[in-house]
Amino acid sequence: MASEIKAKGGTGAAPAPAKPRVSPGEFVRQVRAEVAKVVWPSRGDTIRMTIMVLIMTTILALFFVGIDQILGRIVKFLLSLAA
Repeated sequence: MASEIKAKGGTGAAPAPAKPRVSPGEFVRQVRAEVAKVVWPSRGDTIRMTIMVLIMTTILALFFVGIDQILGRIVKFLLSLAA
């Protein structure tokens, strides 16, 4: 039985039913209805989140600059031993 399914190239699952097609106008109405359900952040929340992203980006940038400097000095030291 399993060999028959593999021979046919199927996975054994039933095919998904076809979704009904909607007109472009109905699609736009559905999109507007979904967008109306979205809870948008307030201006204060947006500013707070933006500041947090900038702070975290700066911290990570400094961290990676420090790691890069340390690794660069280690590589220079190791190369100076080989010369």
